[in-house]
Amino acid sequence: MPKPVKQGFLKPRPRPLKPGSDGWETAVLLTERWLATQERVDVLLEQLTPGLAPQERARAQHLFYGVVRWADRLDSALAGLMAHAPRTKVRALLFVAGFEMLEGGAETAQVVHHAVEKAKTVASQKEAGLVNAVARKLAPRLAERPAELATAYAHPAWLVTRWEKEFGAEPTRTLLEWNQQPAPVYARWRLPEMAPPEFLAPTKWPGYFEVKGGHWEEVRDLARQGALYLQDPSTRLCIELLAPQPNETILDACAAPGGKSLAIADVMQTGRLTALDEPGPRLDRLKENLTRVAPGVQVALMPGDLLEAGPRFFREYNLPEIYDAVLLDAPCSNTGVMRHRIDVKWRLRETDFGQHAKQQLAFLRAAARLVREGGRLVYSTCSLEIEENEAVVQEFIHHARTPWTLERHVLAYPWIDGHDGAGAFLLRKR
Repeated sequence: MPKPVKQGFLKPRPRPLKPGSDGWETAVLLTERWLATQERVDVLLEQLTPGLAPQERARAQHLFYGVVRWADRLDSALAGLMAHAPRTKVRALLFVAGFEMLEGGAETAQVVHHAVEKAKTVASQKEAGLVNAVARKLAPRLAERPAELATAYAHPAWLVTRWEKEFGAEPTRTLLEWNQQPAPVYARWRLPEMAPPEFLAPTKWPGYFEVKGGHWEEVRDLARQGALYLQDPSTRLCIELLAPQPNETILDACAAPGGKSLAIADVMQTGRLTALDEPGPRLDRLKENLTRVAPGVQVALMPGDLLEAGPRFFREYNLPEIYDAVLLDAPCSNTGVMRHRIDVKWRLRETDFGQHAKQQLAFLRAAARLVREGGRLVYSTCSLEIEENEAVVQEFIHHARTPWTLERHVLAYPWIDGHDGAGAFLLRKR
């Protein structure tokens, strides 16, 4: 994969991205920007200006996500087919066409013809000839399954090797297959007194429903009304361990964008909830989501860094300094949610896990200071790695100044549980 373009010391402001005439052209433009800058895919989609019909925007996202998921496989298949590196736009066009071939939704000849015609518009007549020649050679290469597991499933080789050592060969293959599939959309229904609409399909996880296509306007309206919240069933694990009780005082220590805060409030129904997170774009979503909290819960939004949020900080906001329960859903490598965060695997480095663990331990120690004696602290991640889960918790308990007990923990693996991966640990302050 191409390395990110060096941007200097100051990050440039996000540049708006004008969509193409349809979803296919827009996918090429998104891919071109991603290949050139390696920006996060969610940021790129946010930069896309209005102008596409909803159906075409969905098509653009589907094609673009497919390209990012399979980027190394596409890059490997293209290797050696061109004497000179083409413009990034042409490479992006070949990536989109290549993903269509991998997906197999249309005949190869149809995909090639469509790509050539589009190249005449988004590139040039001469480059359309190059696309025609390369795309025809690309198809048989993509039809062959590479022998190397990392290339076959488009994951970094070092990450595949790491997982094989940790989980074994067959679970790793299953995980790779899982990561390469588009993620279903799940919703947590928030109104137990009302039956959810029939277009929400029940799942084996109580309160969670799969959102089928064709009803997005209704889903958006229900979300705005606070009837549902879009989130993966794995998010329930840390809430179940936390077991919020009515009239408790609870802190969500890394709260944005607010899905877990809502879940805590829905279980409490009455009490006091503080939602803390760093200032930034995600804080706006947290603020909006907190407006949908149950009326019996007194909620406060506190912008700040958990590592710096001492008692004085809470006093300044006239908020409790000690809590019955604290949820710390810590920043992590996201290896359990690669189905959703499709570009994570291309941004991860082998050294990141150790760095994350150090930060997570610091967050855990900071959160622990805010728990009353006898109170509860739930540490959770969306990582599959021992280094970020069990190892962090054991290090915390072993060196804690105040005695803590690990009462329960849950580890979820996609190939076993059928949803995102996660780790959740219930700690009790003695």
